[in-house]
Amino acid sequence: MCALATMILVQPRALAFHSGGAGECEGCHSMHGSKDGVVQIGGGASLLKGSDASSTCLLCHQANGDSGPTTYHVSTPDGEIPPGTSPKQLSPGGDFGWLKKSFTWYADMTSPMSQSSGERHGHNIVAQDFNYQPDITNITAPGGSYPSQALSCISCHDPHGRYRRTLDGSVSTSGAPIKASGSFLTSPEPDAAASVGTYRLLAGSGYYTKALGAGQSFIYGPPAALAPLVANRSEDTTQTRIAYGAGISDWCRNCHTDKIHNGTVSFQHPTSGVATGTSSGVLGPDMVNYYDSYVKTGDLTGTAGTAYLSLVPFEIGTNNYATLRTILSVTPTKGPDTADGTPAVMCLSCHRAHASGWDEAVRWNSKSTQIEYAGKYSQEGQLYQPYGQGRSEAEARQAYYQIPATFFASNQQPLCYKCHATLPQ
Repeated sequence: MCALATMILVQPRALAFHSGGAGECEGCHSMHGSKDGVVQIGGGASLLKGSDASSTCLLCHQANGDSGPTTYHVSTPDGEIPPGTSPKQLSPGGDFGWLKKSFTWYADMTSPMSQSSGERHGHNIVAQDFNYQPDITNITAPGGSYPSQALSCISCHDPHGRYRRTLDGSVSTSGAPIKASGSFLTSPEPDAAASVGTYRLLAGSGYYTKALGAGQSFIYGPPAALAPLVANRSEDTTQTRIAYGAGISDWCRNCHTDKIHNGTVSFQHPTSGVATGTSSGVLGPDMVNYYDSYVKTGDLTGTAGTAYLSLVPFEIGTNNYATLRTILSVTPTKGPDTADGTPAVMCLSCHRAHASGWDEAVRWNSKSTQIEYAGKYSQEGQLYQPYGQGRSEAEARQAYYQIPATFFASNQQPLCYKCHATLPQ
């Protein structure tokens, strides 16, 4: 059944298996302990086809031999990412394959060897069949109590797709049946007879996995967001914008409840959401002007119409899906001006949801004074690599979603300056 789902999913709609809610039971579960008519030895709990939940998901969401980004794939197989090569998927959430890429380098002639270990590159899902192991450094979610040993795809995504958005905009696990996905620009709106699924099947208030129980129940509901139908793609010529509406940071707080970024104050960097107050994280007039005018290091000549940068996205503070559709279909390059509502910093302004080529799943290299040097992302082949930090040029460019190094200044500073912009003195 998984093979059938794959054949359907490669069609332009790309939504057929999950359809915004539960897929066919036999797509994930092995009926009566068999698979494709053959009795299985072993297998996962609940008659899962994989040894565990994430392994079952990756039976469809990873494939051998992809030539590049492929719609719903979120992981690259081990044998296809040898040293110097990069994971292939470029979905907004990132490729979990970065978790298997570790890097070492020397910053200068006096410093000891530095390391960027694979487990620091994102959420360490546990998928035994695909060699994904739990985080051994963070035993629980930073700022929270969710155990790393239990982190899986279904920690975030409800595999049975019960959460739905109804005609009045509310989200629940009951009510009008789900007719389609609610994740995409092309998705239908809910009506009196039917609802649509939540963004990316994200779980909401009251959700918990059977393995952990109600003690890890979610507090916050899924965010309001929409994506273009084709979002897993290279950004070498045009960027991919996700219309983040509202609720992203609150949703992340379901697991990361307190003291992120090693601060003494909850979520030391201001972020949006009801948990921190309606004004927290909102970009004030000065920051909006910075974002719109910032082009690259040393260049503040930009305009709102071309200001949007996918490496520094923002949410616009609305649950109005008509507005989100406008962003995707009419103004995909606009920065956070008044047409974008109340723009605010959120967790995904800096991090990718799955994994990235940089530590802490940050969208750019946040641990260097520059993200490129002499017009290149990497100092590949050189003895000292303070900026590329052990990545090949191919790996670094893939980590920047194929955005050319020429897009930025030849000695580009970190992208924090997209909001906190100052010209060099």
